[in-house]
Amino acid sequence: METSRRVAAFVAGIGANEIPDTVRHEAKRSLLNFFGTALEGTHDSAIETAFATMREFAGPAQARLLGRREKTDALSAAFLNAAAGNVHDFDDTHLRTVIHPTAPVAPALLALAEMQRVDGRTFLDALALGIEFTCRIGNAVSPEHYARGWHITATCGVFGAALAVGRCLGLDADRLVWAMGGALAQASGSVETLGFMAKSIGVGNAARSGLLAGLLAARHYDGPEAPLEGVRGFLNVTGDKPRLEEVNGDLGSRWEALKNIHKPYPCGIVINAVIDGCLELLARDVSVSEIETIVLIGHPLLQHRADRPDVSTGRESQVSAQHAVAATLIFGEAGLAQFTDEAVNDPRVLDFRKRVSISVDDTVLVPNVRMVVGYADGRSELVEVEDARGTDNRPLTDAELEVKFRTLAGTYASDCTETEKLIEAIWSLDAQDDTGDLLTYAVPPSV
Repeated sequence: METSRRVAAFVAGIGANEIPDTVRHEAKRSLLNFFGTALEGTHDSAIETAFATMREFAGPAQARLLGRREKTDALSAAFLNAAAGNVHDFDDTHLRTVIHPTAPVAPALLALAEMQRVDGRTFLDALALGIEFTCRIGNAVSPEHYARGWHITATCGVFGAALAVGRCLGLDADRLVWAMGGALAQASGSVETLGFMAKSIGVGNAARSGLLAGLLAARHYDGPEAPLEGVRGFLNVTGDKPRLEEVNGDLGSRWEALKNIHKPYPCGIVINAVIDGCLELLARDVSVSEIETIVLIGHPLLQHRADRPDVSTGRESQVSAQHAVAATLIFGEAGLAQFTDEAVNDPRVLDFRKRVSISVDDTVLVPNVRMVVGYADGRSELVEVEDARGTDNRPLTDAELEVKFRTLAGTYASDCTETEKLIEAIWSLDAQDDTGDLLTYAVPPSV
């Protein structure tokens, strides 16, 4: 059986009782984290502009937008909620591929759940499977896919969204293959857009396009037989010698969804260890004014993704290691306020980031970094960070995720979120009759 067919057969055929409780719980964690980041991101200027533009062409008011009173058509809601959830890079991350898998998948399912009733167990299973195959497809083409410039969250996320929607719709294997064909026709996104509003188009489109692909397949909108592994299929076009076993190997026994992690800081995952190192320095009462140089020695992805010493906006600063070092040491923390235009243009930050450089060591893993700190008196010291906070071996606990959610919802959506009810509803979602009820706790009350 070919790869696409095996994926489709697995998604169509796996029973609810065959999905481990641990996988389903991870889906809940990812959903809670997504709601928090989307509520925070929904009024970012990139999302405001996208909403103002798209509402001129919107269809019937079918689906709710997180953190807003307005409704819009389901496809637009999927786009806008996905873009909001990912706009500040504070959402979940699959460490091996640096995919943010929930942003493309969950909004497509939430929009579907407003078009028809989807019970919580069905929703969670679909979300878990969508996350799983977003990451598996990413594994098959990593790291060369991202290194070429493909924005892997968007390009792989559209397949996960299509499969998740198809699972909720009860599509058989034939139509799930067609859904992946529809995803193939729309898979797009470039790393060149990172640090700019344009990034959100790719992530939003992944959710919208996945929903569209699933809905079209439900109406027998056919596609190629091998959308993944075909000669001109996704894996061969966007990867070098794709590893098909990463997509279809050990199905049901190896779960990539369990390797999804959640960030404590609103920036690219490769910068997390850097921030941990800076916070460690501050905890030692190091005099920041005495630091003359900091050399970051890290995984090649640190340089490829985050070697950006001359950023000029908060959006760009989310992928700048130099800014992260300077802002963390100057302000003493690394929250959303440290990745704003104001923080980027603070004279102290502008001066300090000139002292930061990056060196590559292929033996350093993504969650780790070595920092060589040079002082004005000629001393130097080495700060080593292994397993950055939030990564595989130091995951945020459920309680820490709740704190993160409360902080985001309370700070940025206090007028519209019934925080505790939403937390409780997500943790108990597998017992809920209608997933659409979740959204009642994440929008402003009617006036």
